[in-house]
Amino acid sequence: MFARIVEFIPKLEKKEEFVKVIRNAVLPILNEQTGFMELLPFFSEIKNEKVIAVTLWTEKGNAQRYEREVFPRVEEILKPYLTTPVTYKLTTSRPPCVSTSCKL
Repeated sequence: MFARIVEFIPKLEKKEEFVKVIRNAVLPILNEQTGFMELLPFFSEIKNEKVIAVTLWTEKGNAQRYEREVFPRVEEILKPYLTTPVTYKLTTSRPPCVSTSCKL
């Protein structure tokens, strides 16, 4: 499993509208992507703090294809609601440890 982590700071005055755009425009695009599994958004309780969103993918190639072919369109959808550019990275996700002898 692979995780794609994006960070940005949304415009405070457009936060509710931003959440609607994620739900109504971005999530449907993600759901159409081969290998997309889940979107996990993390909003800070402190105003003007960055948002971290993690998307989970079955294969690295699917996440890379999304990043290359689809994300530029998603970034344009989000741009009016952000105070900073989106930064992102792709990481490998490991299954959770189920014993105390798990090695990371």
